[in-house]
Amino acid sequence: MSQHSQMYQEIREIPDAVERLLTEGGPAIRQAADALRQADPSFLISAARGSSDHAATYLKYVSELVAGIPVASVGPSVASVYGSKLHLKGSACIAVSQSGKSPDIVRMAQMAERQGALTLAMTNNPDSDLAKVSTHTLNLHAGSEHSVAATKTFVTSLVTALWLVSEWTKDKDILRAIHALPALLGTAVEQDWSVLTTHLSTETALFCLGRGPAYAMSNETALKFKETCQIHAESYSSAEVLHGPVSMVDHGFTVLGLTSADAAEPVLVEVADQIAGKGAKVFVTSNMAKCATALPVVRTEHPLTDPIALIASVYAMVEAVAVAKGINPDTPRHLTKVTETL
Repeated sequence: MSQHSQMYQEIREIPDAVERLLTEGGPAIRQAADALRQADPSFLISAARGSSDHAATYLKYVSELVAGIPVASVGPSVASVYGSKLHLKGSACIAVSQSGKSPDIVRMAQMAERQGALTLAMTNNPDSDLAKVSTHTLNLHAGSEHSVAATKTFVTSLVTALWLVSEWTKDKDILRAIHALPALLGTAVEQDWSVLTTHLSTETALFCLGRGPAYAMSNETALKFKETCQIHAESYSSAEVLHGPVSMVDHGFTVLGLTSADAAEPVLVEVADQIAGKGAKVFVTSNMAKCATALPVVRTEHPLTDPIALIASVYAMVEAVAVAKGINPDTPRHLTKVTETL
C-alpha cells in the first residue's frame, strides 16, 4: 500500500466532487424538480442497496421534513425475485445506484415506470441500465472512484437528494447552504478525531447512534466499519437503543453518537450520556455532552447539510482506523467495487 490509501485520497476529493456536481448538475436537478412539482406525488418510494440505501434514508427524512411527502423504501426483490406489481399511480420512484448496474434495482425502476410512477435515477453512471429505464437521470458527478468503499459517490448522492427536494420546494435557505458546502467539506475531512481512532484501533465491536437525518449517517458509518475495519458495528436510532440493545453494553463498550444541529441533538446526547453512565466508552459529535467524549465537528449553514459534513469527518476517521489495524481499506476481503444482485 502506498503512503496514503486510495480511500484516503478519494475522501480528500469530496469537496471537489461536490463542487463539480454543483457546477454541472443544475439543469438535470431542476428538470427533475419541475417534473416532481408537476406530478405532485402523494408519496415517494426508494429502491437502493448498501450505501445507496443509506442515501435513500437521508432522502426520506429530507422529503418528509421539507416537502411533507412520505417516502417508503421498497425491497427491490418485490419486482426482481417475486415479480409483484405495486399500485404506484400518483407516486414517484427514486432509484439510487452508484453503478446503475444492479439488476434488482433496474427491474424495480422498470416496474415502477410501468405502474405509473414518475421514475428518477440517481447514479454515477449516466449511461447505465438504470439510467436507460428511468425518465430522469441525476448524474452524481463524483468522478472515478476506485476504492471499494464508496465515499465520494455517497456524499454526492446526499447532496443530489437534498438539492432535488430543495429545488422541488424552492427552499432558498437550503439551496444557499448546499452551495456553501465545498469549503466546509474541506475542513470536515481534516477534523482531529484521533482520540477515537486510537481507541478503535484495538476494538472489535461498537454501536453507532443517530436520529433523524443523522440516523442515515449512523447506518453508513456502521457499514464502513464492517467493510473496511472488520469491526462489528451496529446502527441504532437513539430512540431504539434503550429498547433492548443497551443490554449488550458493559464497562468499556464503545458507542459513537452522530448528531446534527437540529431538534434531535439534545435527545440523542441525553441517551449518549445515559449509556456513558453505565460504564460505556461513548463519543458524540456534540458539545452538549456531559459524560460522553465530545468530538470536534463542522457545522454548516443548515441542519440538513450538517450530516453531509459529518459523514466526511467519519470517512476520514474510518480510513485511519483501518490503517491503524493494518487493513488495506481499498480492498476489503470478500468485496468488489460493483455488486450486482437479483
